[in-house]
Amino acid sequence: MKNKKDAQKSAVALGYQPQSDAAPMVKAKGNGYIASEIIKKAKENNIAVQEDPSLVELLSQLEMNKTIPPDLYEVAAEVFAFLYRIDQNTHEKE
Repeated sequence: MKNKKDAQKSAVALGYQPQSDAAPMVKAKGNGYIASEIIKKAKENNIAVQEDPSLVELLSQLEMNKTIPPDLYEVAAEVFAFLYRIDQNTHEKE
């Protein structure tokens, strides 16, 4: 069942290959229920979630399975740095 909170949600999932020189690409995106499912799956798989409505709005405009354009590299780098710090903190606590 949909609720008002789900209707307002948007999510974009990025993926990248660390061994590759390719830029990150949009792996999933959606609004409402789909956004909630993307976030749920990320959390179930211990993938950190960064909430940034401005960034989601920008990334939502990109096509699925397309690499992000060069003008978004800096923003994507900030996201991956955030995720790296989360991952390092999690490993230190284990």
